[in-house]
Amino acid sequence: MNVGDRHFRTIWLSDDGRSVEIIDQRWLPHEFRIEKLVTVAGIATAIRDMWVRGAPLIGVTAAYGVAMQMTDDASDEALDTVWEILHDTRPTAINLRWALDEMRRFLRPLPLGERAAAAYRRANEIADEDVGLNRAIGENGLAIIKDIAARKQPGETVNILTHCNAGWLATVDYGTATSPIYLAVEAGIPVHVYVDETRPRNQGAQLTAWEMAGHGVPHTLIVDNAGGHLMQRGAIDMVIVGTDRTTADGDVCNKIGTYLKALAAADNDVPFYVALPSPTIDWTVGDGLAEIPIEERSGDEVSLVWGKTASGKIAQVRVSPEATPAANPAFDVTPARLVTGLITERGIAKASREGLKAMFPERG
Repeated sequence: MNVGDRHFRTIWLSDDGRSVEIIDQRWLPHEFRIEKLVTVAGIATAIRDMWVRGAPLIGVTAAYGVAMQMTDDASDEALDTVWEILHDTRPTAINLRWALDEMRRFLRPLPLGERAAAAYRRANEIADEDVGLNRAIGENGLAIIKDIAARKQPGETVNILTHCNAGWLATVDYGTATSPIYLAVEAGIPVHVYVDETRPRNQGAQLTAWEMAGHGVPHTLIVDNAGGHLMQRGAIDMVIVGTDRTTADGDVCNKIGTYLKALAAADNDVPFYVALPSPTIDWTVGDGLAEIPIEERSGDEVSLVWGKTASGKIAQVRVSPEATPAANPAFDVTPARLVTGLITERGIAKASREGLKAMFPERG
């Protein structure tokens, strides 16, 4: 993606060849800040406190964290320790565990003296692979948008609803749910995106809207509860969201509120698609509702919000009584029966064990 006249990924290796630089998403959309991460502790903080977020980007960031550890101590004990430290930062997104497992699997057989350089090579490869996966997701999802556009009058807009941020900022580049949208715009297909604000952290209002504006995509910000209303009135042609973990049976765990959008879509015959790279599939889990751990974040994210004041200052304000406690489950699970299709890098799979195995037969 471009910011101004410069292309950015969300994470990249610094000139020193050891530290990494990230777009610090805490300050968007009001300020564009770049932060350098130089230690494993810094990597862990960036993941836990959501300087970086989105399942694919979390995984890539963790891979670089392992590489940093290998420059300080490349022993098996250090490798296991850094796995534990980084795995504990966010419990729901499966890409985190996938990337840590992949780094450990790759590094374990190597001599200690070769591990640091090899770790950075593999982390760079994982970052590049993520870009390729997301581009392929975009091309496969574009076919769906083209099909909807073909059934409309010439020049008529394809209206898309999305939830949370599954965009460029949630990955290394392109995004998952947004990748088909960006390619549709490049192909000249008229689209309009309805962006859920996505309480409590407002990733839709702050991040997806910022991306849409920057890429020139026509869009409208709506409150989370407006989606069903729009579907009832025929204003939405399709819903497309991302996912932090998809089970082998096709259940989808995504940002809290996704399940309600799927229910509304099903009730109004609106196709509901989930875009995901294959590392987001957890082949060890079948029943998402029973088996996926749901991250419980601080209630302060519900009671307090960040914004830009009339004076231009970025400030945090309280929206609830101080004496009122707040619960903050970060994710919910959408059953496979509510998912029209899973848009992967290999094509569009049915949301079922059979559908995913047909798309990824090597996992069978």
